[in-house]
Amino acid sequence: MRLLLVSDTHLPRRAKELPAPLLAELPRADVVLHAGDWADTAALDLLQSRSRRLIGVYGNNDGPGLRARLPEVARADLGGLRFGVVHETGPARGREARCAARFPDLDVLVFGHSHIPWDTTAPTGLRLLNPGSPTDRRRQSHCTYMTATVAGGRLTAVELHRLPRRPARRGSR
Repeated sequence: MRLLLVSDTHLPRRAKELPAPLLAELPRADVVLHAGDWADTAALDLLQSRSRRLIGVYGNNDGPGLRARLPEVARADLGGLRFGVVHETGPARGREARCAARFPDLDVLVFGHSHIPWDTTAPTGLRLLNPGSPTDRRRQSHCTYMTATVAGGRLTAVELHRLPRRPARRGSR
């Protein structure tokens, strides 16, 4: 089972559209997991229409339209692994212990908010993944997203994809 992990798309504020390499991954993915901050219902509509299965949550920048359609936390069994998706997990310091205590029933937690890619495992075995943002790199060198495979009840081939740098907007430095 091929997974596509994305978060913090912030359309259309941070970008007018999702990057072409990310869109090209949609037909290859069995499941798309989006960890919030869509910012526009059009982004949700687009991913729903192009994904075989979409699991998403709302983030702190998502208004009433998105909150009416998405949960704060989503859970799904994917290939024998218990996945959770949430937007915010708090500060980086202590994240593994905090998330392991909050989500003791999960094998993998996909989260967003920071725009900083993250891949760690808590002492309890909970895997924490943040795909970064495909549209707003913040303090990172590149915009990013992740892909992964679930096979035989194991998460394998977790890969962080760096997107090409976009040209600067007119009037920006």
